[in-house]
Amino acid sequence: MILDSVEIFEGLTPQELEVLASSGVMRMYPKNTVIINENDLADSLYIIETGRVKVYCSDKNGKEFIMNTLGAGDYFGELALLDDDRRSASVRTLEKASFLIIYKEEFNKVLLNQVNIAATLIRNLTRRVRKLTQDVKALALQDVYGRVTTVLTTLADAREDGTSIIPEKLTQQDIADRVGASREMVARILKDLTIGEYIAFEGRSIVLNGKLPENY
Repeated sequence: MILDSVEIFEGLTPQELEVLASSGVMRMYPKNTVIINENDLADSLYIIETGRVKVYCSDKNGKEFIMNTLGAGDYFGELALLDDDRRSASVRTLEKASFLIIYKEEFNKVLLNQVNIAATLIRNLTRRVRKLTQDVKALALQDVYGRVTTVLTTLADAREDGTSIIPEKLTQQDIADRVGASREMVARILKDLTIGEYIAFEGRSIVLNGKLPENY
C-alpha cells in the first residue's frame, strides 16, 4: 500500500491506513501539468504514486523559485487537511505522474470514526514543520556556496563505490533558482568543484566524489 511509506501517516495501523486509502481517488496527469497553483483554495492532499513533480513559487515578474522536487512516496498539500487557507506554492509535473488524492471532505468523514488518525497526523506534521524550520534557518545563514553544496548533498543518492549521484537532471539555472543566486555564480562554483575533482558529470547527472569542502 502506498500509504505505508508516507511520513505523515507513520504510526497508523494497517487498518487505519486502509481506511484512509479507500477514502481517496487515483488521478494521472501528463508531463508539464500544473497540479495546483499558488494561492488556490486548499482542499486536498496529494500522494505521488509514480512520476516526479516540482514545487515552486513565483515572484510578481513570473520568475520561479524551485522549493523542492518530489517523487514516488512523497506528498504535498498536507496542510489542506487541517485548515481552510490557500496553497503556499505551485506544483507541476516533471513527467507523467499518478497520485492518490485525499480530499478534506472525505478525510473529515474518516475522522468521525478514526480519531487516532487526526492525533497521529498532527504529531507528525509538527515534527515535519520543525525540520523545515531548521532547514530554512540553515540555508538562510549560509552563503551562496554553502547553499549550493547543501542542495547537492541533499539530492544525492549514495552508491556502493563511495560516491553519490544526483539522479535528477539539474541545470545550472535549476540550482540557481533553488538557492536564490545568479546562474553565473552557480556555474563558477560548479566549475571550481569540478576542477578540484570534488564533483564530476555522468551525462547530465552530477556525481559527488566525496564530502564537499565546507568553505569556498
